[in-house]
Amino acid sequence: MSYDTIEANRSSGTFADHDELWLFGYGSLIYKAGFEYSERQPATIEGWVRRFWQGSHDHRGTPESPGRVVTLVEAPGETCFGMAYRITPAHFEYLDHREKNGYLRFAQPMAFEDGQVERGLVYIATPENAAWLGEASIDAIARQIAASTGPSGPNRDYALALAHALRDHGAQDRHVFAVADRVRELIAAEG
Repeated sequence: MSYDTIEANRSSGTFADHDELWLFGYGSLIYKAGFEYSERQPATIEGWVRRFWQGSHDHRGTPESPGRVVTLVEAPGETCFGMAYRITPAHFEYLDHREKNGYLRFAQPMAFEDGQVERGLVYIATPENAAWLGEASIDAIARQIAASTGPSGPNRDYALALAHALRDHGAQDRHVFAVADRVRELIAAEG
């Protein structure tokens, strides 16, 4: 699969026949939507964890020096916190562009705080995409993040903002917090 998944998402037609739908955001969408929506509320999905295993060649890094951003990885028995937005298919043009670096649209059940479960849309970068970086040590991930910058700014800003947003919502994420803590140590060592 190429880096650019816009056409793959457009041709998939996932949720294109809906008037409204829920979008589950688990990375920067938690703290920075960038679009209008009719409703927003915390949600969780079962069987997935957030990992800094996806390369960012277009937002938080460059093709020569990719940053690292989160994707979802299957993990039976685990729960991933995120933010759900009620949107329309008109949002797909913006979202497909924002998530173009390897992310595909998937349908996924999500649960809300009141116990309601809805089938919604989530963008996931799988290991088959060209920007996949995969697993690495917390230190290696943090060093790459601390050193990378792209058109959307320093990769460190993304990692630290995500950790801050998760903490603000009372969500637990050992991986994100460990990466963010190590990034802070590296920044402090820079002087």
